[in-house]
Amino acid sequence: MTDTDFPYLVADRLAALPHVHAVALGGSRAQGTHTPDSDWDFALYYRGTFDPEHLRGIGWPGEVCELGAWGGGVFNGGAWLTIEDRHVDVHYRDLDAVEHEIDRGEQGRFHWEPLMFHLAGIPSYLVVAELALGQTLRGTLPRPGFPAALRSAAHTMWRDRAVRTLRYAEGAHVARGHATEFGGAVAVAALESAHAVLAARGEWVTNEKRLLERAGLREIDEIRTELRGDPAALARTLTAVEAVLVGAMRCAVRDGNNRESPYAADE
Repeated sequence: MTDTDFPYLVADRLAALPHVHAVALGGSRAQGTHTPDSDWDFALYYRGTFDPEHLRGIGWPGEVCELGAWGGGVFNGGAWLTIEDRHVDVHYRDLDAVEHEIDRGEQGRFHWEPLMFHLAGIPSYLVVAELALGQTLRGTLPRPGFPAALRSAAHTMWRDRAVRTLRYAEGAHVARGHATEFGGAVAVAALESAHAVLAARGEWVTNEKRLLERAGLREIDEIRTELRGDPAALARTLTAVEAVLVGAMRCAVRDGNNRESPYAADE
């Protein structure tokens, strides 16, 4: 079976399940940034309730999780499957909950959630981003823009988290020479800053895989290679990291026409 036909085969089977209203292709396959080895990401949008037992009943090999098994937040479960010799992820999406996040985003409202494999956590508007970037295969789904109110609110929240993360790392780890803890904090702050940069530009984010590249923060890699358990060296690293974030924030504020960052005020 060709890659052209494959997503429609999966979508047809998912769309036939009880209470499923729409099916979308997401991730790199939907955005055209995939490689031959990339997984296939599908979201099934249901209303009211969804019973994973119906998905198991199709007979595709793999692991099918219960609703809420992935933390109980906006990512409320899914499955890892093998279909036609391809690795497939299926995400459960409560359409009522997703539409609620669309409405909240229009008002500049959202919340932060922890999620495994995401160092900086995720914003609740991630499920809105999936709609904006995905390809609807079956049913009808909205394709929201990035509201101005959300751009401002998200930029501010992520910027402030990055500032606080670095300030904590400075106070808790630099003087003690805790290179591992400090390095972890730098990684988190870089990803938080990347979220802030892309929010200011009005660019949707669905995961962290290419987040630093998109935000122009890949330079952090070179800075972190200098980490060692010496307070003076960690202090120099902190200064270098902040300099990179200053540049990224300055560009985001200018390009996104957002309000000025406190980093820029420190120049």
